[in-house]
Amino acid sequence: MRKYLARGVAAGAIALLALTACSERSDSSGGGSADSGKGFAANSLIGVALPAKTSENWVLAGDLFTNGLKEAGFQSDVQYAGASSTVADQQAQISAMVTKGAKVIVIGATDAAQLSTQVKQAKEAGATVIAYDRLIKNTPDVDYYVAYDNFKVGQLQGQALLDGMKAKKPNGPYTIELFSGSPDDNNSAVFFDGAMDVLKPEIDKGNVVVGSGQTDIKQTATQGWKAENAQQRMDSLLNSTYSSKTLDGVLSPNDTLARAILTSVKGAGKPLPVVTGQDSEVESVKSIMAGEQYSTINKDTRNLVKQTIEMVKALQAGNAPQINDPNSYNNGVKIVPSYLLPPQIVTKANAAEAYANDPTLSALTK
Repeated sequence: MRKYLARGVAAGAIALLALTACSERSDSSGGGSADSGKGFAANSLIGVALPAKTSENWVLAGDLFTNGLKEAGFQSDVQYAGASSTVADQQAQISAMVTKGAKVIVIGATDAAQLSTQVKQAKEAGATVIAYDRLIKNTPDVDYYVAYDNFKVGQLQGQALLDGMKAKKPNGPYTIELFSGSPDDNNSAVFFDGAMDVLKPEIDKGNVVVGSGQTDIKQTATQGWKAENAQQRMDSLLNSTYSSKTLDGVLSPNDTLARAILTSVKGAGKPLPVVTGQDSEVESVKSIMAGEQYSTINKDTRNLVKQTIEMVKALQAGNAPQINDPNSYNNGVKIVPSYLLPPQIVTKANAAEAYANDPTLSALTK
């Protein structure tokens, strides 16, 4: 089983077990576990606290939770952090959900390290806490984690970058730049570590060169996942490093940043490098089909929300939710029982197949 360190928190990823596998939590998984045997009323309130609407997948998640919980017979309170995505907004929203008597609180953390007080408050009130997409760190009071396998996402991005550059230029060495996500998002380090698991051996061999020399995650971070921050950094890199040098590829952790990077390169009048992404955003799928952005990751939000609601339904019935990874995700205080879904790399070559079951995205591949 592979373990790895993500910004001081071991958050190892292992190969997915069969999605039908089911594991009970053990007493050794840490304190603050919910008593799933009690169950609760079928029309109970379920709270969902999400970050700001900074990407399409968060907007879609909110709609899916609102509709899906209603269809399942629950009341729902779905909230987003404000436009600035401040942790104070989310802290207040979670506290309000506790006061309203929510039986389960699903949290897509704005800042994974600053919710321990609110999560403890929820646990003391008898609520079950599910970390959604982003692991909540440094607290014994989170019960479950549901996400795509984010270390695998990074590995797929790193391999796509190598494959895309080789397709354009069969022989290296290749010159690249590295971008990572917001430092307050635990997933940023997981994506980056996964990508570097693939890229670092090639860098060490000299087959891949980071032109700027900026390889540390603190240098590559994009505060707030904001497109303008990525574009400004790319502008700076092009001016400082690529006046005469060719840029072959850019590791971008998501689609929003990928498009910002490409905008910067176009504005500088440079040839487009191979650029990775994630989230299968509409504009990025269009860009991929147009031959600009090279790849994205298909992490169907519909499936992630559906799995989360299945966990809520199990808890309501007094059962332990299904998990398929009981041992890998250590938040610094406890190992959080997890359910991981498998991500899929998407390029122009397989986009039609990858999005065959998505009416909106499949229409873009024709």
